Amino acid sequence: MTDRIHLSKAHVTDVEEKYVLEALRSGWVAPLGPMVDRFEREVADRCGVRGALALSSGTAALHLALLDVGAAPGTAVVLPTMTFAASANAVAYTGAEPIFVDSDIDGNVDIDLLVETVGALLAEGRTIAAVMTVDLFGRCCDYTALGDRLEVLEVPLIEDAAEALGATHGDRPAGSFGRAAALSFNGNKIMTTSGGGMLLSDDVNLLERARYLSTQARQPAAWYEHTEVGYNYRLSNVLAALGVGQLERLASMIARRREIRNRYAAGLADLPGVTLLGRTDGLDDSEDNHWLTCITLDPAQVSTDPTTLMGGLDSVGIEARHLWKPMHLQPVHASRRAAVNGVSERLFATGVTLPSGSELADEQIDRVIVEIRLLLGAA
Repeated sequence: MTDRIHLSKAHVTDVEEKYVLEALRSGWVAPLGPMVDRFEREVADRCGVRGALALSSGTAALHLALLDVGAAPGTAVVLPTMTFAASANAVAYTGAEPIFVDSDIDGNVDIDLLVETVGALLAEGRTIAAVMTVDLFGRCCDYTALGDRLEVLEVPLIEDAAEALGATHGDRPAGSFGRAAALSFNGNKIMTTSGGGMLLSDDVNLLERARYLSTQARQPAAWYEHTEVGYNYRLSNVLAALGVGQLERLASMIARRREIRNRYAAGLADLPGVTLLGRTDGLDDSEDNHWLTCITLDPAQVSTDPTTLMGGLDSVGIEARHLWKPMHLQPVHASRRAAVNGVSERLFATGVTLPSGSELADEQIDRVIVEIRLLLGAA
């Protein structure tokens, strides 16, 4: 039987093995250690910020960033509805109310609708702890359009760049926008530490406060002294070593995912109603990290719906998935306030994410293309 083609497997080589072995032989196998310090420095340099804090997950990074800006019961955090649940979960951890905003045509948040929603909440007398942007599927949101509009409204920005390490917007890297940003190194991301994340900021005081909270808020005493509740959020030295190796290879992994996207674009270009997300209406994806290539199926031109397409692919050993189900449609958040324009619901109803991992060979991508064409009746 042909090996299954996965959506986005971790791509690990002897480069990572070398650094992990070095960490193991050093004896630093618990949280913290020299590989953690190195990983933080190198990621901060890569993202163009003053400092970084290696953590157990991107969700932990978002949680600590939100705590710093005062997210708490009685406050609101405005964020995109088209995102993974972790973005909203981090808000819920603080007790703040998540308020969702719909998408633009590339899936990222609709900037005008976002600013309009913030203005309406402020006019109602609401306290907004932060706005959270999400750089979706490896594409930065439109920070040019956002400009200083939040600063004028005196609302801090938190960037959820969990999916976007290596992407850019203008001359700035993902992870460098806002008061703080979060990265994820989960197993399916552009690079991985198995599980893990990073908090980034130019504010060293924010990072030091987060560092303190992430290590159980232990006071500097000769015994275990705690004056407030902390969290067990630090990354292990061994996993940081894996990250050091992955970061060394990040540029080549991004380049390979770009090649894969271009191969899909060429192989599916003649199919009516099949569009690559982020390449329509004059949109350019050259600044993306190409984490996941997504297509949409126009129901007016394509008789096969995403669920049927994914089922057909699965039957021949190919993994594909829906785009993120919008948060305002999730049962856990059904009662939350949301500013919607219908775009995220349409993307969820018509979108499919395709195998995009940097370890995939051309022959595997060609097999996916052939099977898609067969299932859409265009072999």
